[in-house]
Amino acid sequence: MSAMSKKLIQNLAETLSKHVKHFCVKSVFCGVRFNKTEAECLIRLYNTLLGDQAERKVGTGLDRSTFRYILHNTFGLTDDMMMDRVFRAFDKDNDSYISVKEWLEGLAVFLRGTLEEKIKYCFDVYDLNGDGYISREEMFHMLKDSLTRQPTEEDPDEGVKDLVEIALKKMDYDHDSRLSYADFEKAVRDENLLLEAFGTCLPDPKSIQAFEQHAFQDTLEHRFT
Repeated sequence: MSAMSKKLIQNLAETLSKHVKHFCVKSVFCGVRFNKTEAECLIRLYNTLLGDQAERKVGTGLDRSTFRYILHNTFGLTDDMMMDRVFRAFDKDNDSYISVKEWLEGLAVFLRGTLEEKIKYCFDVYDLNGDGYISREEMFHMLKDSLTRQPTEEDPDEGVKDLVEIALKKMDYDHDSRLSYADFEKAVRDENLLLEAFGTCLPDPKSIQAFEQHAFQDTLEHRFT
């Protein structure tokens, strides 16, 4: 696919801003939403990333390796499993590519989501098997690389098991030894720091600011000139 023309990008942004959640056409200051001009900037960036993909298939979208590169180098995510889970959260149709619509919808939550949207996003990331619960086994799997292990430890997994039990005690309100969405939502609303309890899957404010300054540079220059 050749590079998108300016007119095509404008038309695509106009269409998506009408049909994709989290968008606002009228105002730059729309809280959690992108306006049409910002959408155009993100589509141009998407098109640039497509062009950088080696041996890509026509019309498929961003592949896993390109997206992981962005997560690592732009947003500072380092855990392989978390990056894979974020990719899956963006890839709503599970075709192993991120379409331009999935790119814009995903970034809307990733960069400017409400607390409610981020709770849903993080829960989906942590629900590894997609059964609607975060089990003990899933918690253990996600947390096992988070502790610094000492060579002298006889059973380094014991510390991870302790963390899992602490998380359950704190967050498992119905005491069924797993976290439902209701459990997770209540825990995070009571204590926001629990949003990323099982691994970093959202960018920090500094990374968001840097990304938006780069992606929306033309928008900002136009706004203040």
